[in-house]
Amino acid sequence: MTQRKENVKQQSYWLKASICLDPAMQEALEDYLLGVLGAGVEQAVDGDSTKTCLHVFFDERDPDEARQTKLKNDLESYAQELARIFHVAVAEISWELIKEQDWSRNWKVHFKPFAIIPRLIIAPTWEEYQAESGELVITMDPGMAFGTGHHATTSLALAFVDKIVTQEKEKQRVLDVGTGTGILGMGAALFGASRVLGIDNDPEAVRIAGENVLLNGLEGVMEVAATPLSEIRSEYTLIAANIIHDVLVEMRDELKRLLVGGGNLVLSGILHGEQEENIIRYYGEIGFTVKGKEQREEWAALWMSRGES
Repeated sequence: MTQRKENVKQQSYWLKASICLDPAMQEALEDYLLGVLGAGVEQAVDGDSTKTCLHVFFDERDPDEARQTKLKNDLESYAQELARIFHVAVAEISWELIKEQDWSRNWKVHFKPFAIIPRLIIAPTWEEYQAESGELVITMDPGMAFGTGHHATTSLALAFVDKIVTQEKEKQRVLDVGTGTGILGMGAALFGASRVLGIDNDPEAVRIAGENVLLNGLEGVMEVAATPLSEIRSEYTLIAANIIHDVLVEMRDELKRLLVGGGNLVLSGILHGEQEENIIRYYGEIGFTVKGKEQREEWAALWMSRGES
């Protein structure tokens, strides 16, 4: 007798992390979750007012054990590094697998269209947003962009990119270093840049940013790649880098090499105060001058210009 197998749809699962951390490191960790790990974040209410609790959802269906281990190790290692930088207690992280319907419901409840900066809207794919006069829209999927507009590092940098691309007479050739989900690069393309290259050393970030570029019809202007800075040979009139302080220090000379004389440099991901002043001093040693500084809470962004030599 032949036994017939029933075609039963298997339930999918998604990885979720619950994190309780010192508020001082919240935005830095959220930027990493969004830009590098391609995750989405919602803030929870916790009885302990001295801590912030986050629910983190990873945009990968049924991750195998190896992938789960890598995501856990990456997040926990970065959280430990942030605790060292901010001189606070290490975040408490717990993990679980949740059913697909729970994951989807969380995203659609918490991700709504919002203005990341004036005139630039971030909108999820499932909500049709009617742009008002003068508005530009970046459409993104869940797991890729939730919370982007609430990160000072991203919005501060975008405001400078908007000003530079819009005001400069020459069409801008833009390099977005550490592109993450591609927000800065796509913004530059929408503002009117002639060519944009977004690079990232994380293959998953490159994949996500590439998908976002296609989703927004920007493939004619923006390219995304995993090319290291040292292998890039083209020169750019504008370079934007939303990365932590220590990495910005390391890549200083490469950024100067890739920026044309008189070109503009936007740096974000740095803390106001000591880190900000250190970047100004260190880049000033090789001819960069400050054209603008902006601050939100503990975060700072710098608009610098390279000398002609």
